[in-house]
Amino acid sequence: MSIMTCMLTEKQKTFFDKLKERYATQPLPSFEIIAKDFGFKHKNSVWQYFNKLKEFGFIQEENNKFYIPTHHFGAVLYESPVKAGFPSPAEDYIEKRVSLDNEFKLNNPSTFMFNVSGDSMIELGIFEGDQVIVRKCSSAKDGEVVLACVDGEYTLKTFRQKGSDVYLEPANSNYSIIRAQNELTIFGVVTGVVRHL
Repeated sequence: MSIMTCMLTEKQKTFFDKLKERYATQPLPSFEIIAKDFGFKHKNSVWQYFNKLKEFGFIQEENNKFYIPTHHFGAVLYESPVKAGFPSPAEDYIEKRVSLDNEFKLNNPSTFMFNVSGDSMIELGIFEGDQVIVRKCSSAKDGEVVLACVDGEYTLKTFRQKGSDVYLEPANSNYSIIRAQNELTIFGVVTGVVRHL
């Protein structure tokens, strides 16, 4: 729990969480509407909550409208790493809130997500059923994982360039490298992988 959140009472934290869940990053509606939505008898109750939330920066006002700052959204990241090997004593941790939208620029019009089919990239930890986050661009550097169109077919591979020799390399020893017979076009570079367990 962050220091700022600790400054709020349980009721204030509950109210703030309900605001985030109900209205997200859109401009917050009038006190009357919030009072009605949350079951308050009087809008004055909402006004009192807003005063406290504004004081600690949980709500900001701009152009006569109230907003919840975007840094209050997203999953909580504990910066102490989680051990994947043997158990170890719990360590002190630092937490911050991260939004995958911001981390991977998912709201950017040049960012796309694609479903992965096949097993040609498993040695890089990309498996069938995963989703890859792709930043659209027309070029890539040697070693970057790209979504490319080769002779009219799209594929996910590692881009390789050795001098004038350009080819696509799978991350599975059962597959051969790919060289375009006619055309190789880079659609974008993979920036992340999403997997549902």
